[in-house]
Amino acid sequence: MTGQQPQQPNYGNGSFGQPAAGQVLYGADGQPIAPALKPARRRGSVALVAALAIGALIGGASGAGISVWALSHNGSTSTNQASSPTTITVNNPNSANLITAVAAKASPSVVTIGVTDGSTTSGTGSGVILSADGYILTNTHVVTLDGATANPTISVTAADGKIYAAKVVGTDPVADLAVVKLQNASGLTPIEFGDSSTLNVGDTAIAIGAPLGLSGTVTNGIVSALNRSITVASSAAPNTSGEQATPDPSSTGSPYDFWNFDIPGQGGTQSQTPTTASSTISLAVIQTDAAINPGNSGGALLDAQGKLIGINVAIASAGSTSSSSGQSGSIGVGFSIPANFAKRISDEIIATGKATHGLLGASIAQTADANASVVGATVADVTSGGAAAAAGLAKGDIITAFNNIAVTDATDLTAQVRVLPAGASATVTYLRGTMSTTVTVTLGQLAN
Repeated sequence: MTGQQPQQPNYGNGSFGQPAAGQVLYGADGQPIAPALKPARRRGSVALVAALAIGALIGGASGAGISVWALSHNGSTSTNQASSPTTITVNNPNSANLITAVAAKASPSVVTIGVTDGSTTSGTGSGVILSADGYILTNTHVVTLDGATANPTISVTAADGKIYAAKVVGTDPVADLAVVKLQNASGLTPIEFGDSSTLNVGDTAIAIGAPLGLSGTVTNGIVSALNRSITVASSAAPNTSGEQATPDPSSTGSPYDFWNFDIPGQGGTQSQTPTTASSTISLAVIQTDAAINPGNSGGALLDAQGKLIGINVAIASAGSTSSSSGQSGSIGVGFSIPANFAKRISDEIIATGKATHGLLGASIAQTADANASVVGATVADVTSGGAAAAAGLAKGDIITAFNNIAVTDATDLTAQVRVLPAGASATVTYLRGTMSTTVTVTLGQLAN
C-alpha cells in the first residue's frame, strides 16, 4: 500500500492487478467506480416462482434426487488449490428454490479454465460455452495470465468432468474478453443469452464459476447498479493514449495497491511478481452483490430464468496489499460485462479473430471546474476530421450523456464509447456555456 491514508479500507482486487486511480470506492481491477452506489431494494419472495421454475427446468423428478454434474477439476498446475468434484444436487424438487432451478439449468454451460505459460506460472478462471462444438467465452486476462503470455497452454474442464485442450481463437483486451476453442469437443450445452438491456436494479443475479478453484460454485444476489463504469490498469491492453484519454492512474495519488483476479501468488498460493501495466481500459459493467471471488473471472452471471446477463470480470475487495500473503474475498461489490456487449464481441472474434470498438476522436478529461453546474466529461481536445469534430463538438464542451446514459466523468464516457462497434451511431448530449445540445455522432474505429 502506498500513500498517506492507512486508516482507509483497501478496495480493489480484480482482473488486472496494477495500481490505478484512487477514490473512495475501487473496482476489483484497481480503478475508481463512479458514481456512488444507489440503494436498491430486494424483490419479494420468489417461492411460487421457484416452485414453477424447478418443474419447468429440471422436469418431473422423483424425491430420490437429481445430481447435475458441474465442474470437477480446476485445470491448474498448482498442487495446493482445491479441485474436488462438485455437483448440483436436488434432493426434493418440490421444495427446491429458484436458485436451484437456475443452477441446474446453467451449470452444464459453465466450465473451469486452467492456464499455464509452460513454465512456473499458472492461473484458474471460468468460462461459458457458446456452441456445442466447443467455443468458450472467457476473459482476456484469464487466457493471457494478465498479459504475461501470448502462447498459453489451456485446459478446460466441462460439466461432465471431461477435460479438453483448448486454443485461443482471439482476444479483445479492450473489452477483457476472449474466445477459446476446445479440441475434439461435441455435444456440449451452450449458454442461453438473456437481454442485458432490459435489466432492472433489484433483479435477481446468480453467479456460477470456480472461485479459488472450487468448481461449480453458485452464489446469488441482485443487480446492484447498471451502467456502472470502472477503469482498470491492464498489461494486456493496447496503449490507446492520444486517441481517447482515460484518467491518469497517477494523478490522484492513490493510497491503494491492486492485485490480480485469478493469478496464483496474488491469492496466497504461489510466488509471482505482478506484471507491469502498460495501459488502462474503461469497462461498462453491471454491478452485483452476488459473491464473486478470484477464479470467477469469465464465469456466468445469470437472471432468474437461467439466461446469461453478464460475464464476471472483477470485484472490489478490502484488505489486500502488496505485502499481504493472502487475498481478500468478496465484500458484495462485483462487476460483470453485460451479455449484449459480450455477445457482440464473441461473435466478431469467432467470425474474424478480433473485435472493433468505437472511437469518439476526442481527448476527454474530468470536469475540473469547481463552479461547474453539472457533472460530466470535459472535451480537452478534438481530432481534426474525427467523429467528435464532425458532430460539432469543441474543446471545453461538457458531455453529460451518451446514448441517453448519464456521463459523470471521463471513465463513463470512454466505457460507453467502447461498447459500440466502429461505425455505430450514437447521441451525445453536451453543455456549452449554459446551453445543452444533443447531436448524433458516427463513431470512428479504435486502433487495434
